[in-house]
Amino acid sequence: QVQLVESGGGLVQPGGSLRLSCAASGSIFSMNTMAWHRQAPGKQRELVARLLIGGSTVYADSVKGRFTISRDNTKNTMYLQMNSLKPEDTAVYYCSAFSTQTYWGQGTQVTVSS
Repeated sequence: QVQLVESGGGLVQPGGSLRLSCAASGSIFSMNTMAWHRQAPGKQRELVARLLIGGSTVYADSVKGRFTISRDNTKNTMYLQMNSLKPEDTAVYYCSAFSTQTYWGQGTQVTVSS
């Protein structure tokens, strides 16, 4: 059983940056896929970025060129570096990990506002 805990969210002004972390209680070395999703008020949860075990990445069009997903297997942690943040990036951000089943974190709030 793997537990995921997100951190790093908060309030930031438009144009600012945040780095989200997703710490796993167990090893993430065997996780085939790790990802960040987000859910804004009144909207469905959407994929933000996905990182496959071989290192390939997929990003939502809305965040390409601004967000970067990465993982550090030695620290059992995944990251989401978010730059040039916009008000429309405001949401609860969730991390997930998949091996034989999908694990989810509880989410961290990101608010982009002046």
